[in-house]
Amino acid sequence: MQECRGAEAEIGLEVFFTDSPGIGGRLKQTPEDFIVDEISLPPAEDDSGSYSIAKVTSQNWETNRLVRELSKTLRISRDRIGFAGTKDKRGITSQLMSFQASVDDVRNLNLHQISISDVYRSKKPLTIGDLIGNKFIIKCRNSALSKDEIQASISQTESQLSELGGFPNFFGVQRFGAVRPVTHLVGKWIAKGDLEKAVMTYVANPMPSEGDDTREARAQLELDGDFERALEYYPKTLTFERMMIGYLVRNPGDYAGSIEILPPNLQMMFIHAYQSYLFNKMLSERIRLDLPLNKPVIGDVVLPVDRSGLPDHDHGVPTTENNIDLVERQVKKGKAFISSVLFGTDSTFSEGTPGEIERKIIEEEKLSSSDFMIPLIHQCSSKGSRREILGTILDMESRVLDDCTLFSFSLNKGCYATVVLREFMKNGTLMDYS
Repeated sequence: MQECRGAEAEIGLEVFFTDSPGIGGRLKQTPEDFIVDEISLPPAEDDSGSYSIAKVTSQNWETNRLVRELSKTLRISRDRIGFAGTKDKRGITSQLMSFQASVDDVRNLNLHQISISDVYRSKKPLTIGDLIGNKFIIKCRNSALSKDEIQASISQTESQLSELGGFPNFFGVQRFGAVRPVTHLVGKWIAKGDLEKAVMTYVANPMPSEGDDTREARAQLELDGDFERALEYYPKTLTFERMMIGYLVRNPGDYAGSIEILPPNLQMMFIHAYQSYLFNKMLSERIRLDLPLNKPVIGDVVLPVDRSGLPDHDHGVPTTENNIDLVERQVKKGKAFISSVLFGTDSTFSEGTPGEIERKIIEEEKLSSSDFMIPLIHQCSSKGSRREILGTILDMESRVLDDCTLFSFSLNKGCYATVVLREFMKNGTLMDYS
């Protein structure tokens, strides 16, 4: 274990599990450096169906903005476009999407850095539940080490992760924002009922890593709070910020409404990011206390696998003195996963030392379960859930090339490639993973 004292610690990534030296470097220098191929359950083909299913390959398109552009071009609402999982902007991503539009209209889409293929009809749309995982091919560039040093470091890290049987299943930087890691802070202020602060954290609140125009615009709004004037100088690229500011010009003081005009999944992301931050802090503390990630202790809640072999996040089983031997065997066979809480209105804590860790983090944040019932913004309310603390790496391969180190592997849904690679890189700087 190593402590992480960089910017990652501010999003709860406070430790590295492995103690090997990092190779450094940067990800996503070009879109081709980060290739994601979604693994999902394709809806059955049926020519009488009302949905068009297509493989959508996009370069440098974040999912919310991609759906917005597709809906505008097809002249359908965003609700008529379905997908199995959200993807980040930087990279090349292939995923299935469903459209309540004709096959010809979908096939004839012609948008910048977006290609459409394999279009067919189905009676069933794509939903979040159809996601299984993702296959990644990633290049890490600009390491200061020699090829031999890189290989030695990678071998040591791979050995430690192999012995663990996976990687600590933190939420990655994409959950919070690399350029502006504020998504969880917006969620925090929503949960605490300070909606004005939540809005200003999102639309103002300049960050050093932003471009000059954007940073200056945010700084000016933070200084004078003049929303009407802000519409004159806010960059057009800040689509969601301008939507919120425009709403506040028309509806002064209605901060809840300015959040509600955002896409529903973005509204939910604020609270989910805050829950993710709390989870990261809990997992960091567990690693710091040297509690195992691959072997249950009394008090742990384990998640049995479902029919697809993925953890069932809604049906945890407490580990007790009476069942610990059975639970341990199930975890060892990959039939169950140790979990920690994603805190919400219906959450229950683990018992024993794992529960003490969970309670400590929640108490430090001065939270109660009722904070996650958000009556003014229904989409932001969250019952909570649980998440496995150990992620599984499938088909891991690495090659040290002359100009980069190439990694390829697959992860289950909800797991982050950057979290795997931070164990190899150990940078602590958010932008190096973005």
